[in-house]
Parts: sequence; structure tokens; C-alpha cells
Amino acid sequence: MAGRWQVGQLRLLSRGKAVWKRARTAAQASVPSDGTKAKKKGEKEPNSAYKDTVNLPQTKFNLRANAVQREPEIQKYWNQTQVYEKALEEPGRKPFTLHDGPPYANGDLHIGHALNKILKDFICRYQTLRGRKVRFVPGWDCHGLPIELKVLQSLDADARKELNTLKLRRKAKSFAEKTVKAQKQQFKRYGIWGDWDVPYLTMDPAYEAAQIEVFGNMYLKGHIYRGFKPVHWSPSSKTALAEAELEYPEGHTSRSIYVFFQVEDVPPTAPTTVLENCRDIGVAIWTTTPWTIPANLAVGVNANLNYALAKVEGSAPSICTKYLLVAEGLSERLASLLGCSLTLVDTFKGSALEGITYRHPLMDRSSAIVIGGDYITTESGTGLVHTAPGHGAEDFLVGLKNNLPALSPVDADGNFTEEAGRFVGLNVLGDGNTAIIEALKEVGALLKEEEYAHKYPYDWRTKKPTIFRATEQWFASVEGFRQEALEAIRGVKWIPAAGEKRITGMTEGRTDWCISRQRTWGVPIPVFYHKDTNEPLISKETLDHVKGIISQKGSDAWFNMSVEQLLPDSLKGQAMDYVKGTDTMDVWFDSGSSWAGVLQQSEGLGWPADLYLEGSDQHRGWFQSSLLTSVATEGCAPYKSVLTHGFVLDERGQKMSKSLGNVVDPTKVIEGGKNQKQEPPYGADVLRLWVASVDYTGDVLIGENIIKQTSEVYRKIRGTLRFVLGNLHDFDPKKDRVPYHDLPALDKYMLYRLSRVSGEITDAFDSYSFSRFYAIMQKLTVTELSNFYLDIAKDRLYIDGLGGPRRRTCQTVLHAVLELLLRGIAPVLPHMAEDAFLAMPYQVDREGQKLDSVFQMGWFDTEPQWALLDDQAVSTWDKILLVRGEVNKAMELARADKSIGASLEAKVVLSLDDAVLLSYLQKLQDAQNGVDELRYLFITSGAELVPMEAFDAQALKYKTSASVEGVGVLKIGVDRADGSKCERCWNYSSLVGTFEDHPTICERCHPLVARPSEIESSTPTSALL
Repeated sequence: MAGRWQVGQLRLLSRGKAVWKRARTAAQASVPSDGTKAKKKGEKEPNSAYKDTVNLPQTKFNLRANAVQREPEIQKYWNQTQVYEKALEEPGRKPFTLHDGPPYANGDLHIGHALNKILKDFICRYQTLRGRKVRFVPGWDCHGLPIELKVLQSLDADARKELNTLKLRRKAKSFAEKTVKAQKQQFKRYGIWGDWDVPYLTMDPAYEAAQIEVFGNMYLKGHIYRGFKPVHWSPSSKTALAEAELEYPEGHTSRSIYVFFQVEDVPPTAPTTVLENCRDIGVAIWTTTPWTIPANLAVGVNANLNYALAKVEGSAPSICTKYLLVAEGLSERLASLLGCSLTLVDTFKGSALEGITYRHPLMDRSSAIVIGGDYITTESGTGLVHTAPGHGAEDFLVGLKNNLPALSPVDADGNFTEEAGRFVGLNVLGDGNTAIIEALKEVGALLKEEEYAHKYPYDWRTKKPTIFRATEQWFASVEGFRQEALEAIRGVKWIPAAGEKRITGMTEGRTDWCISRQRTWGVPIPVFYHKDTNEPLISKETLDHVKGIISQKGSDAWFNMSVEQLLPDSLKGQAMDYVKGTDTMDVWFDSGSSWAGVLQQSEGLGWPADLYLEGSDQHRGWFQSSLLTSVATEGCAPYKSVLTHGFVLDERGQKMSKSLGNVVDPTKVIEGGKNQKQEPPYGADVLRLWVASVDYTGDVLIGENIIKQTSEVYRKIRGTLRFVLGNLHDFDPKKDRVPYHDLPALDKYMLYRLSRVSGEITDAFDSYSFSRFYAIMQKLTVTELSNFYLDIAKDRLYIDGLGGPRRRTCQTVLHAVLELLLRGIAPVLPHMAEDAFLAMPYQVDREGQKLDSVFQMGWFDTEPQWALLDDQAVSTWDKILLVRGEVNKAMELARADKSIGASLEAKVVLSLDDAVLLSYLQKLQDAQNGVDELRYLFITSGAELVPMEAFDAQALKYKTSASVEGVGVLKIGVDRADGSKCERCWNYSSLVGTFEDHPTICERCHPLVARPSEIESSTPTSALL
């Protein structure tokens, strides 16, 4: 459907050639274009004695944007005139705060950055025009592994050896500063307004101090604790990761294994069949992580599931047990997988198996079957779950319930430690995994190995697999404020509405948030540890003291000052007993504290923010971390509304990648590539118009063809603006504007349409429906203006005297069109709007003060009377447009039939059976005001209405009929117009040749040529009625 709509719009563009091109043709031939064929190459333009009497458009606003040069000039003009700053200083403006989510300062911007920041700029500029005080503070996320890795990658091996903590931090800071500077210039080139001279950086001392305060408040309220538990661990980064730092790429395959553990002892409460055969029973388990087998400390069962004692029959000799314990619902599948028969000897509930012990096949220890939870199902595996408390979230909880240690025999590099026995030193994601499988095979415990495709967590930075590993970390306990967070979510407006369900589900299922990282470049977790006991020292006194130091010296102070200097006076005497912690905070805690570091610290910003706007992936990222920190400390969400957008794909719907060669660089779209014929420069406004054209609520497409199509729409809007500006060159609205009650019916209808369109555009911006704005603006400029009103208006604009009443009424409407277009496009096409504003032929002021910018004009406010056209009149005009369309079709067919040439060579005879419409058309015809008559609406030299019964008797060269929904039956006749062609206006008239002084012109043009000064002032405007 969308494709057909777009093709239709492009067809309209093609049909309604550029208005300015028509005007230029008119200048050369003294008359407006009327559809005649273009001259052949080399053919001389017709010379006319009246060419200087035609009112041609005059404006310095060019059709060619020359955006590469002009847009930077306009941005420089904004800086010089301080337009953004003056709006902030204007009294009486109510603040509107769109809080910027900070991008990482680790590389050039991509098209996703452009989509995000341009959407924000639409909103900020619109709110500025609506009279709000909009201070947009751009931000950057400056800490964390992405930047640390960039620094390390830039150094050779020798340089890395010489690095210490402070040297690495300084290099990381320098890298972040350079990246921020580069990205800042790119964002500014997009036309983004903001506080670029004072952005917020998460590495600024004031920001870091605010973050320390958030951490401290959460700790003092009991929401942060230190614990030893499994976390997502990245061996490639050597740090713990939060869920938001993981990705799950397609195509991951694990080596899954089925194993049995030999039963060693059975409690007397076990089923009789199990007691009788206990020495020959194997506990069947399944795992996709064979490397966790050395850490196995239990097997979990679901107390309410049915399990079976199954006898192994007809199997290969490799199955070294007579019986297997398996979930009843999985026994057939397991038998098929193993290539044997499993005969069910007995069935019982999982609770009956609790307390059965088994022998570990590789380690010298025994473990027991324990009751797990609802996570144990019959969807896959065996229904008995291998439990390693040090390597899984559910496993850990089961371990706590059964007093099992969180055994984790794996180090930070992902290698087995000595606790893994003979496997020490082997990497768990490589040769260690293989070694475990081989060892199980050797002892006869391996039942089956197979590849298993599933989603597996990868480090989003290194793109390498992670593991679950128990370590000592700092955690934020979401459980303590989960209900408050869920209530806060319900109080936020989510756009689109599905966002609420998404973040609610993530918050409901959120486990404790691991906020500590084993990295160098970040905000330190301000904790001291006792040298002997490793007990942490942290209190309000220590937190306040460290916060004060960091606010003055930055977080480097934690790493270069001594423990004694970092401790408050009351504790300095104990400095020799403590060491500083080396962990830094999760970068999501950094950015998630921005409400405290920016909104609560900066003048002119509101808290909670009116709006957060980021990609849909931030439901588990910045939106959630901001929500959790704010609710935990302030009891409310940091935002009133949250808007999300999708990702950018190429025009075939594929993800962009350098290897596919389908990456769209926003800078190249704006400035062009090396070969500017193949990669032409389109400018920032075309990129912005593309952003407005897409439905950002889902994934959006971009590519060469899409940008080219967008540029055509851009040119159409610019061409319309140029036509309007050019035809207002002699118009001063303070003196020349015609009162509404003196306007012809056509002009009143156009003002009615403008009042409706203005409301539609306002609704589109208020609801952040920018693609709707795009469709409305395209329809207005192409269908309602270029192909209708402006096409009709050219006659009176070019032919009437400069001060003539027909021209002034049209200019009154054009003035309204200009005021609407300028304001309407300004949020999306600010460079074009400002360029047009600077080319306005009359001075724009407010309360006697000359305005410097379109953004000082405020939002458009149409006059109430414009909307007062009654329903009957509106319905009738809608029908007239349909009739006009049918007349145009008929003339095209007549032209193809060679009955006529240009439309001004024709006269139209029209019959219809709609009595109300016929009456209204007759009223227009009888107006005789030089505007509303049908000949002007149809752009012909003559038009007649005849009764339906008299139509067939008309002697016409071409006749046709049509049945039009809402109109009824139409009969249309086309013939050559009476009289001769006027040399000045190209209309045909029987009076051409009757004026001795000017024999080649018509009765309309003669007084304008013979007595131009008289005609400009002699006819009162009311005579048009």
C-alpha cells in the first residue's frame, strides 16, 4: 500500500512540473505556460511586444538549494544572531525538556545517530516555535570498555607494557575528548540546535560526583550490596557484564551432551523400585555447557513433574547402566535419541527423588538430587537438571536453598583453576570444553553428544561468547523497589504504547543488577577494604567525603590519591588498615544517573524530563537504568514520556555492514562522496526530510533510491516556496491584504483548506507523527497548491496589474500560504525555512520589533473565520475538484485526438445531473469576478454549463461522459475556443483585433496596457464579489 501511495505522489510530481519552470517560460513568451509543447532545441523563443507588461515572479530565493555552501552559511547566521540563545532568554516561556541519551564517544557517527538526533531536533524546534523554553543539552557517554579498547588497540605491545592505571585513564580521556569534538561537528552539520559549547560528559567532575551521590543514596537505602554470585562474565573483556551489554547473534551452535551420573545411595523414602535397583541406576542429565560439569554439585527436579525409572534395552554397549531416571514425558524422545528402548518400570513425582545421591563421574565427590523450581520442564533435555551453583542464576538460587557453595573453578580469562583438577589451565570455551567431553566418554558416562543451535550471550563489544561465573561483585537489588518501579512505569506515556509492556516485562523479570566492572576507565566504586578481613568500609561519611573530592578533582583522584587522603578526618587514623577498591561502575549506571547529573543540576531544565527519546533497544538499557536509579533514590521515574524508534536498514531491508557494502554514511548524504556524480551532495535538509518520511516506530529503510526520491519531494517544496515568494515581491500585508469578506469563493475555499491543514500539521507534531506531517506537506504542495490553486492563480498573478484587485486577493492567500509553509516546514527543514524567511519581500516584526529568524515568528495561528466555510460549501468544492479532474482528463484525450492543442485553445461545455452542484457552479459562473468563473478554474478560454438534455445537441469536436462517485453523471464536451489568441495572455477572445492601438490583445489586457496606472487603483476590491 505504501509503495502505491509513493508512486502516486511521484506521478503527481511528474504531472505538475516545477512551477518556477513554468514562470520562466512565461517570462520568455510574455504569458504563463498553458500546456503547450516545449520548444525544440535551438528554436528561438517567441518575441513579444508585451513581455515587459507581464508580472513575473521576483525573488532571491533560488530553486537550487546549493546546500553544501548555503546550509553552513545559515548555521553561521544562527550563531551570529543568537536565535537559539535569545529564545532561552525570552521571558514567560515554560520549559520543555527533552533529555538527550548519551552516545558513546568512540567513533564516527552512523545513520542511526542521525535518525536519533534529527528526531529530537524536530521536537525541540517545534516546541520553540510553540513558545516553550527549550534548552537541549547534548551528552556523551565517555567511560567504559569501548573507549578503553580503542586506546589499547592504538598501542603496540611495548607501549601497553608501560601502561599503568593513570596513564591508561589519561589516554582514554584524551580519546573521548577528541571523539566528542569530532561528533559534535557532525551533529551540528545535521542542523541540530543545542548547548554545544556546554554539553554534558559523563567524565566531567560534577557529573561523576552526582553519580557517586546516586550510588551512595542507593547503598544507604539498602539497595546496593556486595555478594558472591554468578554473573555474565566476558573472558575477552575480563569483566562482569550487565544484561544490556549482551547480544544474542543468530547462528550460535553449542556442543550439547547427555550424561548419566551413577546413583550411589537412596534414602528409605525413595520409591521401592529405585531402592531395589539403586546400584544400577543412572541419573540422566543434559547440558549445553559441558565445561560446567566439574562444578556440578546437584541435580534438580521439579517436585510436581512425573518421572520414571526406565530400563535400558536393545542399546549399544556404550550405555553403561541398566536403568535411567528421566522425566516420563521425555522418555520416548530420549530413547529415540540414544537409539535404544526405554521401558518404564515405575513412575512417581519428582518430590520422591529428593535426597538420592550420585557419584560425580569426573571429580571425587558425591552430590544429591534436590528440588528445583518451575524452570524445570519437559520442553527439552531429560527433566533432571545439571546444577552448578557457581555457573547459573537458577542454579545459584537452588544452591542457596540447599546450602551448596557457589563453586566456580574458572578464572577471569575463562581458564579452569586448580579446583577443576586435571583440567587446570584449559579454556572453557575451547579445549577445556572438548577435554570434558572426552573425559566423560572415557569413563562411560557420556550418553550422546549433538550440536544444538540456540541463542547464546555474547559480549556486545568484543563480539565473543560470555560465560556465567560466580565472582565477588557489587549488586543493585531490584527486589527492594520493584513494585515502585512498576507503578512508575504505569505513570509514564510510552510511544508507541507497546513500549510499556516491553519495559514492564523486563522490570518484572529483572534479577539483581551487577553494577561493578573490573576495568580501569570508569567511575570508581568508592569502597575501602580491610587488608586482613576484606570487609568493605563504606558509610555516609566516607561517601560524602569522596564525592566532595571527585567534584573538585574528578574520578582520577581515587586512583592517584592515597587512602589517607581519601578517608574523612575521623577515619584517617585507620588508613594503614585499608586499601582502595579497584572496581569501576557499569557504564549503564553512568548514563542511568544522567537525570541527577544533568536535569537536577542544570538551569533551565525540568525534572522529571518531558521526554526521553532513543532506540527501542534502550528499554533494557538507558530507559531502564535511568528508571531504576531514579525510583530507588527519588521514588519516581525521571521522565514523563518515552518515545522509541527502530533501527535503520538498507533499502532492501538488510542490516548494514561494511562487508555487504550497504552502509549509508550520513556525511556522504550531506556532503557527497569523492565522485559527486555517483554520490551527489543532498544537504542536511534532505537527510532530515528522509527522517520525517519514515515511520520511525519500526525499522526504517534508506538507500540511494530512497534519498533520491526524497530529494525530489524536497525540490517540490522548495519550488512551491519560490513561486509564492516570487509572486509576493510587491505585496505588503500591512497595506495590501484584502479583508476576508471581500475575497472570491475560490480564495475563501483555499483559506479554509489552509486552516484544516494547519490543524493537521499541528496534530502531527503534537503526536510526534512526522511521517504524517510529511504526507500532509506533500499533498499540500503538490496536489492542493501546485496542481490546483497555483496553477489557476498564475493567470491573475501574471496578467493583472501590480495593484490589481484580482492579483491582491490572490496575494492575500499566497501570504497565508507562505506564513503556513515557513512555520510548518521549519522544524523539519530549518535551513530551507530560514533561507526563505531571509528572502521574504516584506519585513516581519512582532510588537514593532524586527525579527531575525523564522524561529522567532512563533507557530502559525489561522484566523477563525477561515474555518467557517459551511459543510455544504466544503462538500461542493470537493465535488468541483472531482469535476475539474474529469475535465482535465477529457482535455488530455481531446489533445491526443488533435481536437485541441494547449488548454487555452479550448472551451469546455459541461452538463451534470447533481442539481445542488449545478446551482453552485452557475453561481460561480455568474460571479464575473475574473476568478471564480469556470474558464479560470479549468484554465481554458471558455466554459459553458448546459442542461443535461441539451448536451447531445451541442456541436463539439470531442465529447465524453463519466459517472463519478459523489458527483453523479458528467457530460463533457471540448472544442476550440472562439476568437483569436491574445498575444499577451494567450487566452482566446473574439475581441482580439478590435482595438486599433493594440490589435493583438484581448479586452482584459487592453486597459492594462493602454492605461496601467488607472487600472491599478480604479477597481475596488468589492467589485470582485
